[in-house]
Amino acid sequence: MIRPFEAGDMAGLDALWRTCFPDDPPRNAAPVSVPEKLRVEPGSVLVAEDAGRIVGSIMHGYDGHRGWLWGVAVAPSHRGQGLGAALVRAAEAALAARGCLKVNLQVRKGNAAVTAFYERLGYTIEPRISMGKLL
Repeated sequence: MIRPFEAGDMAGLDALWRTCFPDDPPRNAAPVSVPEKLRVEPGSVLVAEDAGRIVGSIMHGYDGHRGWLWGVAVAPSHRGQGLGAALVRAAEAALAARGCLKVNLQVRKGNAAVTAFYERLGYTIEPRISMGKLL
């Protein structure tokens, strides 16, 4: 079942992200990033639950011009069953309902499996350079 994140989901979401994103910096950990994301955009974090366990997640955002997806994770035990696609489609629907016309996301260079996943969902590689700055 895909549903909005609830406060009691934090431990499960944190465990999922630690499994799926083992190299992420501490600033990206669920207990750090999710509360702030929900403060700015309530309802923007979705989870997939199976038998009381958090097995998938996605965060989405809309700045009035473009939508973004991140934090897309599916537990290894639940991969290959369409859950990732269902999470992306749920986030896309939420963004479209807000008037969003284009969705962006980032994939780490060299992650061919994830790139192929998004291509199967209709995403294309765009010639861009992603830049960032820590504040």
